[in-house]
Amino acid sequence: MPPADHHRPEDDEQTELLRGLTELVRGSNTGAGGLVGLQLVIELAVAATDAAAASFIEYAEAGGRVVAVAGGVDFMLGRPVDLRSSAVTSILTGPPVQDLPMNEPGSGLEPLLAAGFRHTVLVGVRVGGEVVGALQLHFRDDLGDDLRDAASRRDGARIGEPARSWVTLLAACAGHLYADQIGLPVHESGPRLSPLSLAIAVVGPSGTVRSWNPAAERLTAQRAADVVGRPFPFPLPGPGRPVEHRLASATWIRIRASRVSGSDAVALTMRPRADESDQTQARDLFLAVASHELRTPVTVIRGYADTLVEHWEALDEPARREAVLVMGQRARELSRLVDRLLTTASDAAGLLDGAPGVPFDVIDALREVADDLAPDVRAGIRLDLPPALPKAAGERAGVGTVLTELVTNAVKYSPARVHVDVTAGADPQTVWFRVADRGVGIQPEHVERAFERFWQLERGDQRRYGGVGLGLYLVRRIVERQNGWVSLRPREGGGTVAEVRLPRADVSVGED
Repeated sequence: MPPADHHRPEDDEQTELLRGLTELVRGSNTGAGGLVGLQLVIELAVAATDAAAASFIEYAEAGGRVVAVAGGVDFMLGRPVDLRSSAVTSILTGPPVQDLPMNEPGSGLEPLLAAGFRHTVLVGVRVGGEVVGALQLHFRDDLGDDLRDAASRRDGARIGEPARSWVTLLAACAGHLYADQIGLPVHESGPRLSPLSLAIAVVGPSGTVRSWNPAAERLTAQRAADVVGRPFPFPLPGPGRPVEHRLASATWIRIRASRVSGSDAVALTMRPRADESDQTQARDLFLAVASHELRTPVTVIRGYADTLVEHWEALDEPARREAVLVMGQRARELSRLVDRLLTTASDAAGLLDGAPGVPFDVIDALREVADDLAPDVRAGIRLDLPPALPKAAGERAGVGTVLTELVTNAVKYSPARVHVDVTAGADPQTVWFRVADRGVGIQPEHVERAFERFWQLERGDQRRYGGVGLGLYLVRRIVERQNGWVSLRPREGGGTVAEVRLPRADVSVGED
């Protein structure tokens, strides 16, 4: 009699997970980790938990951002995350694996709710004891199949064993990828071995300090042992009302308060004021780049103008038309460059806060901008737009600048006679449009760096095309001032896809 077959389907799942983990370790050991490895981490997390989707947030001193997605949450890619949100406070002060209250105001999960997700598990990723990011698992039902056994839950989290063990292991793998520093962090100002320099103190209702993290020790020069159990040593801010305080070292700090979800505690974040020397360096760099980039089109325009004035009679009609055509093209380039530089300078100085968004028709705006493009750029794009979409809330003129920057950039790097595709659509909370090219493409480790001010690829072909390095930076600033977000990703088959998402006018910001 043959032995009974004790093979179980879950054995196959465990085998596939182990194979994926082996691939992840092998890639890390051969120097191929980075964002590709991070993508594999979240895909394995989906498989280990039966989650419908997953996302990864990288935290930095200036804020967080969704840098990788798996499953049906592509719309989250590139979305900014406020470090003052309750989710960030929870992962910094709470257990490593925990539920995330999706319906709490300011949680940042409103697009997920609108897309039908009902439950999120948050897993912190740490390096050297500090948080570098968070793995988020998204479920469409209130409790996933692996999460139903209440007896298996710990620390208030709904995720049970063995899924909890898997996601804890995968979070550790993500931490190793950051520690290796191969293509990570994806932001230049992002986390490194001491990544999140956000000083945090947790106080009780009476203002007594319950915890004081290492970053708070470094910032204030006060040890946790001397502070914990005593009243908070600085002025206490009210909800939504930050206070500024001058330390004994003469450093000014800004203190903000946010409620710790699920407890009576309040988390206080402390940040130093912007360093004036950093502002001076940024201004000097801006002036140097501006003067260099402005000189080229001005020189060309002046040269052709002098030629027309001094040699008008000697030039035939085709030569005159060519000179005027070149002057017109260079003048348009100069106008765009001046607009970009002025907007960037004002933005860096904090002069542009953005007005409340008003409803506008994205399709009409896209068609109008396309008609106003330079002839050589307009000839290189192909519009594939639906007859109508829900109206977006934002600034129509700003969208014009965004599309102009994206399509001009895409056409510049695309092969001749290969069109750049512009498409658009909507989901329950956003209106989006995409610019997809078949150009030189972008490496995964560059999809976020490309949005940094003055950033340029160090490759020869990029230097041949030139550029001031402000276009994508300006795009992101304009879009995010309108409560939207923008992302880049490699296009299947070659090229790049840029996607812009703006809030729908019929859905308030933050509305479920």
